[in-house]
Amino acid sequence: MSAQDLITFNIGGQKFTTTLSTLRRHQDSRIARILDGKDTAFKVINGQVFVDRDWTFFKYTLDYMRTGQITLPAEFSDYNGLAQEAQFYGVYPLALWVERNIHRSRVEVLELRFSVQETHVFFRIFCSNNKTLEALATRISIFVEHPNLNGNFPHLPQNSSTPHPLPVQRPSHHNMVFQCRTDQLARDDFSARFVTIEPDDRKLLNSTNVLGLLVDTLLKDGFRLIDTKTVSQQEKIECYMFERSRNTQIVVLSETPRAEHLRREDTQNQLGEGKKK
Repeated sequence: MSAQDLITFNIGGQKFTTTLSTLRRHQDSRIARILDGKDTAFKVINGQVFVDRDWTFFKYTLDYMRTGQITLPAEFSDYNGLAQEAQFYGVYPLALWVERNIHRSRVEVLELRFSVQETHVFFRIFCSNNKTLEALATRISIFVEHPNLNGNFPHLPQNSSTPHPLPVQRPSHHNMVFQCRTDQLARDDFSARFVTIEPDDRKLLNSTNVLGLLVDTLLKDGFRLIDTKTVSQQEKIECYMFERSRNTQIVVLSETPRAEHLRREDTQNQLGEGKKK
C-alpha cells in the first residue's frame, strides 16, 4: 500500500486515516464525493481533509464504512447525535438503523428473590433479557445426594451416594427457579440439594453462601446492585434488583429502500442548492 492510497481526515481537530478503497466502497455517500472535489463542506488544508464537525461520532461512522458494523460502548447515549452525523456524511443505512432503534431499551433489569420456607430455600430470578437467563441457567447445577448423615452434614466421603443433577426450572422465558434444601427421608436418613455456580466448583448447601455466590457472579458479569428490599417479612422474602447496560452492536449489510430514498432526497437537495448559486 502506497501513500497515495491513504487519506487523512481532520474532524474538529482529531485526525483519522483510512484508505481510498474504504471510501469507494460507499460511493453513494457524501463523504466519498471528496474524491472528485465537488463538496465544499470538505476543505483540504495542509494535505488533510478538514471538516468542522464532532469527531466523536465520526469514528463510529468510519468504523461502519470499514467493516459494515459498529459496536457502541455501554455508556454511549447520544443516538440522536450519531444519527445526525451519519446523515451529514451520507451514510444512510447507518443513519436509518440508529433512527429506528433509538428508543430500544439498552438496559437489562434482573430481579433476584430469596425466600426461606422452613428447610427449603427458593431462588427466583426474573430478567428482561431471555438470553441472559439462558446463559445463567447453564452455569447453575443442582445435585441431590442421599447419604446417611445421622442428622448432620459432615464432609461427604468419596463413596457416598452418587449425585443426581437436576435442571433449573424455567416457568417462562423471563424467569427461572431453583432451591437448596434438606429433606428427612427416614429417621436417620436425609436428602440434600447442593448448588454449584460455574466457574466456582464448590457444592453449596448453606443458602447464605449460595446467595453470596450468586450475587458475586452477577456483579462479575457486569450487573450492578441498585436496590434491596424485604417483600414479605412474614414469608421471609428478600428482593435484590440489578441492572446492566448492554453494548449495542449495529450491523448493516445492505442499503434498505428507506436508506435509498434518503440518499436520493439528499442528492436532490444538493442539486437545488447548486442551481440557486
